[in-house]
Amino acid sequence: MASEPMRVLVFGAHPDDPDFAAGGLTALCRHHGHVVKMVSLTNGDAGHHAEGGAPLAWRRRAEAAAAGAVLGATYITLDNHDGELLPTLEARRAVIRLIREFAPDVIMSPRPYDYHPDHRYTAQLVQDAIYLVTVPNVVSDVPHLRRMPAAWYTWDGFQKPYPFVPDLVIGIDEVVERKVDALACHVSQVYEWLPYNRQEEDTVPADPAARRDWLRAQLEPCLRRTADLYRARLCELYGDAVGSAIRYAEAFERCEYGARGSLQPSAISGQQEAQSAITQQLLLSLKAHD
Repeated sequence: MASEPMRVLVFGAHPDDPDFAAGGLTALCRHHGHVVKMVSLTNGDAGHHAEGGAPLAWRRRAEAAAAGAVLGATYITLDNHDGELLPTLEARRAVIRLIREFAPDVIMSPRPYDYHPDHRYTAQLVQDAIYLVTVPNVVSDVPHLRRMPAAWYTWDGFQKPYPFVPDLVIGIDEVVERKVDALACHVSQVYEWLPYNRQEEDTVPADPAARRDWLRAQLEPCLRRTADLYRARLCELYGDAVGSAIRYAEAFERCEYGARGSLQPSAISGQQEAQSAITQQLLLSLKAHD
């Protein structure tokens, strides 16, 4: 554990977005003594085929809180309508207040290139806030931060205007089941809306235990994808012996609008049992150091 725990703030557009993007990282940070807050900028009140509005927003808020408890993180949803998020001054001020009140060392958000406007505008709102959190006369009712947090983008597969660059790839093998358990808390999404939207609702089992097994099988290709895509980067950061053996990973791209840090390949001997120690070292590299 670091002598001064890192404070990590993970933004997503909808309840469950932070889990999909950084659930493994969140679990690892908590395991190593760091503090994590997960934030959905919308309440998710449109993300279902059979229910919506306030009842769905309440349901998804409870699901998010349950997922946060699984991961050991605080998880909140703001009360912006799903599908209607805009990069307004009011929304920017809300993000600035939230960042200042939590005082993170590290911020994570989507990249601004995405099919969903809520994802794009989440990225824009966070980017627009990162510098302004240090300006005393902007949102002056909340004390300003003396330095910008380090900022990172979560993974996406979009290729234009430029593809994701995997600056940091973290092995999550030791916490992958916790990520699955957190996602399983989002019942309205992973067992109802997403299967319906993909015309696969008839494949979801009714039995809770069978459902979790079904979800684990559905997630397996996604959970493996990042490690397979960025195997070379894993080997650079963990060493060949450890990097080549990692099955599951999450990837992050440094956002140049935040404070800068430096990433160095591991100096720890490349033994499989060293994976956790290397991961701890890499987690600390998320933070900008003087």
